[in-house]
Amino acid sequence: MRAPPTTTRPSRRGSRRGDFLQVAAELFAERGYAGTSVDDVGAALGVSGPAVYWHFDSKDALLTQMLADISDRLLAGGTRCVERAGDHEEALRSLVRFQVRFALDHPELITVHARDLAHVPEPSRRRIRRTQRLYVEQWVGALGGIAPAVHEDVRRAATHAALGLINSTPHLGGSLGTARSARLLETMAMAALDAAVRRPGRAGRSPRERWAGG
Repeated sequence: MRAPPTTTRPSRRGSRRGDFLQVAAELFAERGYAGTSVDDVGAALGVSGPAVYWHFDSKDALLTQMLADISDRLLAGGTRCVERAGDHEEALRSLVRFQVRFALDHPELITVHARDLAHVPEPSRRRIRRTQRLYVEQWVGALGGIAPAVHEDVRRAATHAALGLINSTPHLGGSLGTARSARLLETMAMAALDAAVRRPGRAGRSPRERWAGG
């Protein structure tokens, strides 16, 4: 007999579409996509499994919508960061903070996104990956404004490395607390990015000083 999920959830009979997505994300993160059924998602919300089909055609459709939503939210948030920034350094700092906040607020989504994209059918998987690339290019563009002499491939590799560092949040545990975890991740991600595009004359300053714009 399968063990119940570790997260206690109240019955939410008649829940909205977003509730199904959130609970499914929690269950997929806990049990894995293959280890979670549509009935499990319904039961966690206090409804029958077939009630899920009012919102989603299948478990694949549920996962597809979940991962598409994540990619769309990240791209939209990244766009706001870039558009509101006064310069490239501010844009990059804002992108880092935005990704850190998203990762800390939604560790279950980070887990599912990293682990279960392969279960999404084509062409939806291509569309999600295309959205992911557009988000990454926002970071690459900000780095290019800061250090235009650094090759684009280096900036892209540095971006992926920094995102991987930030997205380690599901493995951090709760001992540091959200605020301290956020500061740690922001400082480390900025230092990693700075190391990739470090400019002459700035190497002697601490990462915090360099990214503070002082």
